[in-house]
Formats: sequence, C-alpha cells, structure tokens
Amino acid sequence: MKLLPKQVIYLLLCLLPVVCHAQNIISNNLQEAPVNGGFEMEDYWVWGSAVIKGEDGKYHMYASRWPKYLPFHPGWMIASEIVHAVSNRPEGPYKYVDVALGARGTQFWDGRSSHNPKIVKYKDTYILYYMGSTHPFEEVTTENVDEFTLASKWCIAGRWRKRIGVATSKTPYGPWKRLDEPILDVAPNTFYSFLTSNPSPLIKEDGSVVMLFKGRSYLEDGIKHGDMGVGVATAPSFEGPYTVLGDAPLFSMDRFGEIEDPALWSDKNGFHMLAKDQRGLITGHEGDGLLAHSEDGIHWVLDNNPQAYTKTVKWDNGKTIKQGQLERPFVLVENGQPTHLFFATMDGPGGFGNGTQTWNMVIPLK
Repeated sequence: MKLLPKQVIYLLLCLLPVVCHAQNIISNNLQEAPVNGGFEMEDYWVWGSAVIKGEDGKYHMYASRWPKYLPFHPGWMIASEIVHAVSNRPEGPYKYVDVALGARGTQFWDGRSSHNPKIVKYKDTYILYYMGSTHPFEEVTTENVDEFTLASKWCIAGRWRKRIGVATSKTPYGPWKRLDEPILDVAPNTFYSFLTSNPSPLIKEDGSVVMLFKGRSYLEDGIKHGDMGVGVATAPSFEGPYTVLGDAPLFSMDRFGEIEDPALWSDKNGFHMLAKDQRGLITGHEGDGLLAHSEDGIHWVLDNNPQAYTKTVKWDNGKTIKQGQLERPFVLVENGQPTHLFFATMDGPGGFGNGTQTWNMVIPLK
C-alpha cells in the first residue's frame, strides 16, 4: 500500500520516540549533583562505581580504590581493589563496608589488581564483572615508588595482562567466588590481541548475555599497542562461554570514533548505551558523554543528537564546575527507568596528573 504524505509524517512521528528515547531521559533531565553524595575515601584514590539495590532495600556500590602514595595513573594498573559501600539512598553518601575483591597472589590472573566493576543480578545471583591483572615483580612501596612510571616493568606487565572476569555471590555482601580463568582472553590477529578490559554486560530475561568490552591490539612491530576499540561478546549465560562477534570493533577510530566505558540498559524501545567520547569525534568535545541505541545489543546506531552530558556539573550548593575528569558513567535503572547517573570524577584543571582528589559522584535524573 502506498503511503500518503500525511501518513508518512505520522509514521515518522511514531518512530521518533524509539530513536530519541534515551536522549530525552538523560540530557534533558539532569538534576543538581549532591555535594555530600557519592563515595570517597581518605588516603585512597577512588574511581569507577556500579550500584545495585539489594533485597535489604539498601543501595550497594562497588568501586575501585588504590593507595594515594602511588600516582593516580598508572597506580590502578597494579594495586587496585574493588570495595563495597552501602547507602540507604541512591544519592548516598555511601559508607565503606568491606573489600569485595582484593589482591590474591601473583599466580592468579587477577592476583594484583581488580578494577572497573560492573554489578548485575540474575535470579538469585549477584554477578560482579571486572578487569583483573597481575605481574611477577616485587611490590611498589613508598621506598621504590620513584621508579614506578608508565614505562616501568610493573606497568608493562600489568597493562599487558589485563583481562575480563566475573565473581558471583548470593548476597551483595559476599563472599565472592572468583574464577581461576578470565571469561574473555586475548586472541592473536584480532583487535583485542593485546588486552581485554572494561566489561559492560547486560543480562537478558532468558539469562543470555550481551557484553561490550574494550580491546587493544598489537601493532605490526609486535611491541606497541594500538588505539582502543569497543567490541561485543555474547554468552548463553553469565558463566559463559563468551564469543566475540565480528572481526572489527563496533566503535574505533575508523568507525564513529574512539569511545570508552559504555554503560548498558534496556527498555521497551531496545538497548541503550551511555559512554565517554574519548577524543570528541562524536560529540565535538573530548570527554563528553554520548548515547547510542540498538535493537539487539549487537548492531549500534548513534542517537540523532548523541551528546548526553558535558564535564560541566551543576552542584546543589549553587556552584557550576567543569570537572577535571568525568569518567566511568554508570546508569542506575529502577522499574525499567534510568534514575541516577554515577561518575568517577577528579578535581583540578584536567589530566590525571593534575588532580589531588577523586571520588564517585552521582547526578539524579528528573
């Protein structure tokens, strides 16, 4: 049947909410960030959080931390652990409870560092996705920290050994059962031949998993690694096996632009992604947030107006501040709707070496 012009317009208007749904409920609904919300710890760098509401009615945050005697970057690469904090409200403030995943020995694939947590639940099981790494060298202490740089032996090994794993528990308080092998290893001659990191999972109603992840490949000389690429892996259940789909990343310098730290959620309109625009090739501003959508979690399209947020934050004390860093976005979803955005943030003018304080902040959505 041939559609008349008015019918075409009506059909496009009906489809418009599907394309713009995520954009409307993020950028147009950002509220003021509570100054006394979120989570921070004295004497620690705190970074990247994921939050879930437990059966106890409390909100449980899992975040990365590492001691401040190490430089922020690349201290996380060799000494991060994932801690658990709790609040009665999603805004916080969150109070430290315990270490969920700490160091467990050089011989384990994640024995030295656990980082980038993402928490999900399926039926009666809490599933903590994370990046882990190890290295075979002595500890970095206050006595030898001057030798610790991005080019040092610790970082060369720690970065090269980054892999993705999961830990499970029947309660948000643990204990957490880790696997002795990563769920997503590297593979030769792929865009993830050097490392796998930054898991972003979404578990469907049938228990199957769509997981976006960050990969890097070796360059032709076999020494240096390339730019970041974000790919997708699927699995019949959170236990695996995980299969990477396609020979090329979904997002890269050659496709859309380089992004990092995608956060996923789904609703009646499909799958949605919130991520950091690493170089500003999509939003026009380095470090701003972008939105994309998908029907299946595998094939992604940028939203019509992809900019979701900027690094300029309005606080509930009346101040508006451009944050030094605004990273690791996480979307808290309740009753099928995004309610809060969580970010890792840093003071200062920008740049990991210029900040003196980090914390996990939260922005409520209207």
